[in-house]
Amino acid sequence: MAQTTPKTGGKLVILSGPSGVGKTSIRREIVRRLGAYHSVSLTTRPPGTGEQDGVDYHFVSKKEFERALKNNELLEHACIFGHYYGTPRKPIEEALAAGRIALLEIDVEGARQVLRHYPDAVTIFLLPPQKEVLAERLQGRNRGEDEQTRRQRLARADAEMAAAAREYKYQVVNDNLERAVEDVISIIQKELEAQENKQ
Repeated sequence: MAQTTPKTGGKLVILSGPSGVGKTSIRREIVRRLGAYHSVSLTTRPPGTGEQDGVDYHFVSKKEFERALKNNELLEHACIFGHYYGTPRKPIEEALAAGRIALLEIDVEGARQVLRHYPDAVTIFLLPPQKEVLAERLQGRNRGEDEQTRRQRLARADAEMAAAAREYKYQVVNDNLERAVEDVISIIQKELEAQENKQ
């Protein structure tokens, strides 16, 4: 099990998947085990239970978000279920320049935007073992969402999973958290080694 980042150039890794698939749990392990830089996104939605400002997201007003967008401070952005999300550009550029792994936990549309700037980014899509499992996880999350919003999330998940098959280089099924973490780490290490061999 790797604990340190291989000595190579910076690498951008995009981690996507439907709501409730376990992206945050896997992302935290990647950061801990590989020393990756995790990009903390801006969002205009209110914090969920247990979420911390500056750790899980930067929770900002719509006015603040629009200012960042206007000033070209975001690498990508999207409006999801009425709330805006975006990735600050500067910290990503700084992490890559320092030779670090930069990890983005973003949706499919955001990934498309980032790939226009970083076509060599590693794209990994997390899948649930079955759609029913995803529905159960969404039901169990405490974000104060109504049934209609949960149905919208499931419909969005279907569309994203269909797109992932075409647009993402790797797909990992999260039916066991530790195994999924190991799979993602193996993918990143393989990509870093390939990059190093090209240099």
